[in-house]
Amino acid sequence: MPATEYNPTVSRAFRQYLLDRGMSDNTVRSYLTAIRQYYDKYPCLSFENLRLYKVFLIEQYKPQTVNQRIRALNCYMEYRNFTGGKLKMIRIQRKTYLDKMVSQGDYEYLKRRLKEDGQTSWFFLIRVLADTGIRVSELTRLQVADVRRGYRDLYSKGNKLRRIYFPRVLMREMNRWLDDEKRTEGAVFLNRFSAPITPGGIRFQLKAFALRYGLDPDLVHPHAFRHLFAKSFIDKSGDLSLLADLLGHENIETTRIYLQKSHCEQQQIIDQVIQW
Repeated sequence: MPATEYNPTVSRAFRQYLLDRGMSDNTVRSYLTAIRQYYDKYPCLSFENLRLYKVFLIEQYKPQTVNQRIRALNCYMEYRNFTGGKLKMIRIQRKTYLDKMVSQGDYEYLKRRLKEDGQTSWFFLIRVLADTGIRVSELTRLQVADVRRGYRDLYSKGNKLRRIYFPRVLMREMNRWLDDEKRTEGAVFLNRFSAPITPGGIRFQLKAFALRYGLDPDLVHPHAFRHLFAKSFIDKSGDLSLLADLLGHENIETTRIYLQKSHCEQQQIIDQVIQW
């Protein structure tokens, strides 16, 4: 394949390469976006062009996005058997606190309000997010059979098997709800058209509930409940390795952030300690 070529055929082949490696649909889309952006700017794959592209990324994007696109390019170079070298990631300053995490108090308040308003499906949806640590893209694929069984097996990056467990209390309550709804099969969480709800639909509705109930909409999003699960789990069990497995993290260093305090917790500690 000539180095200057990047066309729909190549794109489809690279997409299949990524899927064969067990990458999620979201990761595949983001990798393809990075490759298309690179070829929109540069006609061929060369280390000099790659270096210039990295400079462009650093000037235009946040560090996390820069590294995500560098990972995409390095993966593409591996796919192409490119021997001109790999791009190095940029160093990201580690935060000393957790942010974008809904508090336990706000979570309990949101559950209560949803239950009072008869929003049973959404009541259970946020409980599944907060009680299992599941990703929103994975939650949309949950089936009634998974709830009946008490767990769902998922394949993470690198084709690694991971199991999502339903706590017994949650499992019993959801089974009663599904029985009342006479639901015996299919996706657990549906939209108003009785089709499986989408990640975008979940994000939109959670923001709407936050505004309705006087909560900070920036803190009421699917990943915030995954953060809450992780922080609660590590506070109560201390098992960082198991948490990494439950969350599907390839690198335990990614999980280590949950050993840190949230900025609200840090403020509370400061207020309690500094009284002179």
